[in-house]
Amino acid sequence: MTIIEKIGAMVFLAIIAIVYSLEVCFSLVYAINKLRGKLKVNPFVSKSALLIHLLATIGIICFLYGCFVEPYWIEVKTIEIKTEKLRETSFRLVHISDMHCDKKLRNEKRVVELVNAINPDVIVFTGDTINTSVALATFKDTMKSLKAVIGKFAVHGNYDVWYWSDLDLFSDTGFKVLEKDVVTIKKNNEVIQVSGLSVGNSELYPQVLKSLSSERFNVLLYHYPDLIEDLEDFNVDLYLAGHTHGGQVAMPLYGALVTLSKYGKKYEAGKYIVGDTLLYVNRGIGMEGGYTPRVRFWARPEITVFNIVSERGY
Repeated sequence: MTIIEKIGAMVFLAIIAIVYSLEVCFSLVYAINKLRGKLKVNPFVSKSALLIHLLATIGIICFLYGCFVEPYWIEVKTIEIKTEKLRETSFRLVHISDMHCDKKLRNEKRVVELVNAINPDVIVFTGDTINTSVALATFKDTMKSLKAVIGKFAVHGNYDVWYWSDLDLFSDTGFKVLEKDVVTIKKNNEVIQVSGLSVGNSELYPQVLKSLSSERFNVLLYHYPDLIEDLEDFNVDLYLAGHTHGGQVAMPLYGALVTLSKYGKKYEAGKYIVGDTLLYVNRGIGMEGGYTPRVRFWARPEITVFNIVSERGY
């Protein structure tokens, strides 16, 4: 966590603590004075008290929204990429990330419905599968149900490597795991390349990427966005990452409070152009595991569709 993220998180928590502490204080003063029969002026309806009541109420509404509305409100975002590296063929690539399946079903069925309705040529998944081993069957059933015309590819995220390295996460799902690999995808006699690095293999990126042809459109899959400023000497056109969840809790105008990535808020979510590479950081589908609250605020779960088309056709 960067210093900016730590400061932002502490300020956010401090504001919440102050508002609800004052709310408790106003309530206690009111209750004590009423019991003692000394309530000549009701402090509970003073201007300052009303402001605190309003802020506390807004906070509760936001929390309920973050628990029961936004985590289930998936955004499907479509991005068109024009490239001279294709002549007439186009590729439709769907990017999903950070499923974080729990014991409780959330978005799994909806993800299958939305992705299959898009009819993608390729589906890619950039890591973080489950929060608990109990959810493994749910994850596998979901991923198996996703349909792609040409192929499905995945890399392992930090959760997968740190907690579930002893589990076979992708067997019978139809996904090919790219630990440190490059695959060629062919459609109508034209090709693109997809390379992938699982967490733990980041130091191998020069060996993996050095073989990428400048004549082909190249997609890199890696869970973190952290390699983006090291790709100047490699032919990576599109770099797809996840991990940040868009902060999972973000503030209007400010954005993500915490991303837990190397560059902090610099690449927190969405599209960035760095050199000749387009980086896209997907907000993911699920939510952080462990003891963290299962909430999303201002950071909707996301499915991203990339239509990679020939620039020559325009």
